[in-house]
Amino acid sequence: MDWISNTFDSLQLWLYESVVQPVVFGLGFGNLLEDAFDATGWLLLGLIQIAVILLGIGILERRWPVEPVVDHAAVRTDVLYTLIHRLGLVRLLMFFSIEPLWDGIAGELRMAGLSTWQLDGLWPGVTDIAWVSLLLYLLVFDFVGYWLHRAQHQFNWWWALHSLHHSQRQMTMWSDNRNHLLDDVLMGTAMALLARLIGVEPGQFVAITVITQLHESLQHANARVSFGRIGERLFVSPRFHRLHHSIGIGHESGGRGTLGGHNFGVLLPLWDLLFRTANFEPRFDATGVRDQLPEEGGRDYGRGFWRQQWLGLIRLFGSFRKTA
Repeated sequence: MDWISNTFDSLQLWLYESVVQPVVFGLGFGNLLEDAFDATGWLLLGLIQIAVILLGIGILERRWPVEPVVDHAAVRTDVLYTLIHRLGLVRLLMFFSIEPLWDGIAGELRMAGLSTWQLDGLWPGVTDIAWVSLLLYLLVFDFVGYWLHRAQHQFNWWWALHSLHHSQRQMTMWSDNRNHLLDDVLMGTAMALLARLIGVEPGQFVAITVITQLHESLQHANARVSFGRIGERLFVSPRFHRLHHSIGIGHESGGRGTLGGHNFGVLLPLWDLLFRTANFEPRFDATGVRDQLPEEGGRDYGRGFWRQQWLGLIRLFGSFRKTA
């Protein structure tokens, strides 16, 4: 595996010296060169992910599509979301807005004698093995991700933002990052804070992020793919997650107009099984939000990126007025 690490390091250095460093200097941010080098790593990982999506998951969509792609404009918007997210622009936004706050809080906690809990020290001699600690971290992140995802479907204000993700009627491998930017910042902040609290090393956090993101791209694929009777209960499949995006079933627990849903698992269906939110019906339903349907009011979620972001804010403020 060393050759993979060495190759990545060489590519990161080349990309940094050839592209990123001149841009950073040109913008007058020479004091941020170290951070820019780290950002180059995320940029390179994003480019690799996009290549995997195109060359790997794309094969599944072409070979076993659930439905023909007829709304190409909607898919192009999702591609834009993917580029914004995977190439590090959301992370850059968090770096300038949220990271300084958490750095300050972490410093105050250390001054007060409160340190993070090193989860990989749970079983000395076992959990300090790299691959064991990675699996442990993945399990913890997946558990927390399940409950955060349920919260997105449970609270009116958060659903007002998250419903944008569910509004894609033409779901494809690009749809995972179709989120309101505020929703992205909230989730990203929660996961970054979790990483700090349990002492995740930067390299482990990168691996967790990449594994999760690629698996989520697969889940959203327009592919008639399941993992079989046993596999469906081990890992979230495109079929399992498409049901989460199904009109009604995916975002309602008690029928029309309610909140909730099924199949909230990020990587593992385990939590849906344990907390009784799993639905394993062998179906590939139409996707979207109920109130988009003409007979349900035909709510507009927007076509382009900026329109979708603006309407998300309108829904958010409207949710507060309803509860006032």
